[in-house]
Amino acid sequence: MGQKKIKDERGRKIPMNGCRLRDLFGGVVFIVATVFVAVSPAAAQGDLRGPVAFNGRSELPASFLANKGFVADTRKGEADIYSKKYVREAMEKVFDWQVANPVEINSKNGNNWARSAFYTGIMAAYRTGGDQKYLAQAMKWAEGLEWKLGQRPTHADDQAAGQTFLELYQLKKNPVMMANTKSTLDEMLKNPKPGRELWWWCDALFMAPPVLVRLYSITGDKQYLDAMNTMWWDTTDFLFDKSENLYYRDQKYIGKQNANGKKVFWARGNGWVMAGTVRVLQYLPKNNPYRARYVKLLKDMAVSVSRVQGEDGLWRPSLLDPLEAPVPETSSSGFFCYSIAWGINQGYLDRKTYLPIVKKAWKGLNSAVHPDGKLGWVQPIGAAPATLTFEDNQEYGSGAFLLAGSEMGKL
Repeated sequence: MGQKKIKDERGRKIPMNGCRLRDLFGGVVFIVATVFVAVSPAAAQGDLRGPVAFNGRSELPASFLANKGFVADTRKGEADIYSKKYVREAMEKVFDWQVANPVEINSKNGNNWARSAFYTGIMAAYRTGGDQKYLAQAMKWAEGLEWKLGQRPTHADDQAAGQTFLELYQLKKNPVMMANTKSTLDEMLKNPKPGRELWWWCDALFMAPPVLVRLYSITGDKQYLDAMNTMWWDTTDFLFDKSENLYYRDQKYIGKQNANGKKVFWARGNGWVMAGTVRVLQYLPKNNPYRARYVKLLKDMAVSVSRVQGEDGLWRPSLLDPLEAPVPETSSSGFFCYSIAWGINQGYLDRKTYLPIVKKAWKGLNSAVHPDGKLGWVQPIGAAPATLTFEDNQEYGSGAFLLAGSEMGKL
């Protein structure tokens, strides 16, 4: 029998492999034959509106796993991982490793969105701590691209780099830095189309809207805001499930159930949306009539995702069915941590309610960092919940980690 294939985030067919967990004993690979899951009575009955506990069994001592980077080392006291110093050092460690170990497929035009997401985190890290090496790296990357967006001018993925270009322009005021982004978006807006047509998959709400709102911030031209608001809420009308307050990844998942009879809400897809919502609100004028709607969306999604957080602080790839892929996933977890922490810091989310959520998430994220700084448990490029391992890494996961750290350091 041939290997089963699924389509990834961008419509390409990729093989589905079994769930493997690589321990660090000289590269020995253990096949995970059984996953031990402790589920609450409500969850056992199919109700996942309360937290679900995931307790992986291991005979290895916690100190060994901590030294191997498998779990957070809290021997100095758990409070240390929330200190500004720890957060700053954790961000730097992940940044250093990822820059030294780029994911080669991200150099291809169709995958540049994955690297662009990393650089949103790099810019957030720079703005938070002011470390010049973050700024230097962002400048190096943007200059290497000659300040140009991707080859598909109306495709949200190929516009994502504009977020970093425009933030750098705001710092340097060099017109070259924004020229291509502006001309590309201007041309797109000459022939406006519905959100459900141009932004037909929920990931797009992270890629393109933050570019438009930054263009407005720089130019004061209201056409960018009007287009963004119109398209965002059309996409939302198309993909948002009002009963769950979550987004379907795209049209083919609407009304679809997985093998366990559950709706399919992809964790990273919803992470893209929450983070995109934050990155719009950062630049949306306080008096904009749509602002309250974005804030409500952030609040509603925060409630939904918090209910299904794993006991280890990390979310599973399928939000309403953790058993579909019963492993932690860090790119979605990073985006959720970032979005909720930002909401707390801005006063939109209740600190008493949500601080335990983000602290648990930050602890879980740090448990996924290898000793050398590699962030593991990142689901590869895809379009739906799928299995993954501690060895899996992608640049957007590290970007989400940096975004999360940029807000955790402010709590």
